[in-house]
Amino acid sequence: MLGYFIIAGVFSVIGMIISGRLRSKFSYYSQMPVRSGMSGAEIADSMLRHYGIRDVKIVEGQGFLSDHYNPLSKTVSLSPDVYHGRSVAAAAVAAHECGHAVQHATAYSMLQLRSAMVPVVSVASGLQQYLLLFALGAFGVASSNLLLLITIGVFGVTTLFSLVTLPVEFDASKRALAWLDQSNVARGQEYDGAKDALWWAAMTYVSAALSALVTLLYLIMRLNNN
Repeated sequence: MLGYFIIAGVFSVIGMIISGRLRSKFSYYSQMPVRSGMSGAEIADSMLRHYGIRDVKIVEGQGFLSDHYNPLSKTVSLSPDVYHGRSVAAAAVAAHECGHAVQHATAYSMLQLRSAMVPVVSVASGLQQYLLLFALGAFGVASSNLLLLITIGVFGVTTLFSLVTLPVEFDASKRALAWLDQSNVARGQEYDGAKDALWWAAMTYVSAALSALVTLLYLIMRLNNN
């Protein structure tokens, strides 16, 4: 059990550092205006029209860095700072979310796989913490190989989901940066800022995937020891 808490603690600290750095970067690049003067919503609309995507809605969401693309409702939801912002940060985030819409429109295989996994992952993520506590004997219950195997299976699903998410996020950023450059919305220092901001955003997913993978390997080692 101590081994798990060490792993969880280390990656929790790493996650907080990366999250703090991302917030710092977003705040910094939010002060750097784009010469085009376009808002995040306008940039999103322009990118979607460039790719001939007419059936995706752009809406204003709530919260900070809550931006996302919903493939079921075909909606790009932008947080207020991004939706109204006319900065490098707003441009980067808006283009990134539209990158997911482009993936959807072009049937990008990794996005399709990720979307197909969502129902199963929703169930697995709700169970894994409880299974983990039982499997590691946190409630004074003797751990069994069967319980560990079930826990490993559940963690395997969520870990796979985290790993599949990585190429989806990196590809969306790649599409976003390519369009920002080609459309002249962000060039030179603006482009470099957008690339930097999206890199730190990607690191949050990398950290989560590594945490899931290391935890899964720890459970497998514990099973082998049993």
